Amino acid sequence: MKTIILLSLLAISNFVADEQGVRTADHDFHVSKCLLEYNEGEQALQMSLHLFIDDLEEALRRQGADKLFICTNKEDEQAEQYILRYLKQHFRFEVNGQERDYTFIGKEVSEDLAAVWCYLEIADVSGLKNLQVSNSIMMDVFDNQKNLVSITGPGGKQGLLLFQKGDTVKKAQF
Repeated sequence: MKTIILLSLLAISNFVADEQGVRTADHDFHVSKCLLEYNEGEQALQMSLHLFIDDLEEALRRQGADKLFICTNKEDEQAEQYILRYLKQHFRFEVNGQERDYTFIGKEVSEDLAAVWCYLEIADVSGLKNLQVSNSIMMDVFDNQKNLVSITGPGGKQGLLLFQKGDTVKKAQF
């Protein structure tokens, strides 16, 4: 099974070097994934969002933030501010019928250096009953962008939401 997954990932991503010699992913398949978990003890929605760095940098470049060098030793000191601004435009939540904002906890590069994990949290969520997610991340850049949100809700209840262009708002009930 691990071999099949690895071969699939290799088929999706081919690494090339840019003009500075930095390795970037050149891929035809555009996807983000988010692992969203309701932590009942902390009464918080905790999220780990996986984004391809080259795709994210292209989206940010189109908003005027160029040459950010995300997750490198040359990273622009305002990179996280640009990322958070972009996410707040394209990744929104309603919790129990009320729009809620999240805190950007931090980020780290993925093991393969092709993606960034962004960590977000919505605090003070007591008794999660329903959740509405709006996710149009990178759909302003790629028509074939797909976004997955894997949810672990109260009592360990699990679900998966798929977002694509023209279908960017989904609801989950617990």
